[in-house]
Amino acid sequence: MTISAVSVQSERAGDIAWLAAEAMVKEVKLTPKPGLVDRRNNGAHSDMNFMLFMASIRAVSPWFPRFYAQGVATAGLPASQTLRAIRPTGLACEQAMFKATGGINTHKGGIFSLGLLCAAAGRLAKNAIRLSQHSLCREIRAMCAGLVGNELSNPGQAKTQGEQIFQAFGLTGARGEAEKGFDTVRRYGLPQWENVLRAGGSEEEALLRMLLALIAANPDTNLVSRGGMRGLSYARRYATRLLKIRDLSGETLTKALKHMDNAFIQKNISPGGSADLLAVGWLLSHYPAS
Repeated sequence: MTISAVSVQSERAGDIAWLAAEAMVKEVKLTPKPGLVDRRNNGAHSDMNFMLFMASIRAVSPWFPRFYAQGVATAGLPASQTLRAIRPTGLACEQAMFKATGGINTHKGGIFSLGLLCAAAGRLAKNAIRLSQHSLCREIRAMCAGLVGNELSNPGQAKTQGEQIFQAFGLTGARGEAEKGFDTVRRYGLPQWENVLRAGGSEEEALLRMLLALIAANPDTNLVSRGGMRGLSYARRYATRLLKIRDLSGETLTKALKHMDNAFIQKNISPGGSADLLAVGWLLSHYPAS
């Protein structure tokens, strides 16, 4: 490998690792978010707060360059073998998170999704493939092929909450989103982001509308774990209704989301899976579509 090639790979590693960490920061700082931890309140979470999330991000962030390095190291292998190769890095990153949070799961879903993006970028860069939304998501789809079947469809007693929800309702959660190459983000989240910015709206407004679009479209297993299918249906209907308001921007958007936040807190529901996808969407927005 030439010196220039090493330099390009290093720059790409730094870029996407920084974007992954910053995506987590953007997500938690975004306010107001319905049922989620933000600068306004703790949402529906009695065991979490803003400062805990920031401590978690500081612990998790140093691991993103390692995911990228694992992607580079496995670039010559079939994509389907990458997930197994990066799993130890993911588990070590989770342990760093739990150490920082006293055992509270603040970012397990984010580690999974953003770690995959960093690893996919490493594989693409090593193989001299341009980083784009399409190439990153295509690579992740190849990396995660068969993931749902391998990890959720096994008969027998369900051990994890994800397995229990899959067996009860057929919802695939973060694994399913990854296996589909974050299709929900690309089909529903990013168009909202682009529409707001194209109309001259702020990044914060674009993120809030992207979050609403994700809540409306995503079969969020975090909502199901707290509120059952009724909780999921309620959240999706609420988000869909807000997105149909023609003047949903500025103070109108903020006021509507505060009411939504209060309603979600009262019902003790939180769209954590959609929050993870929001971070994915913000990161992907920094790359061309194709």
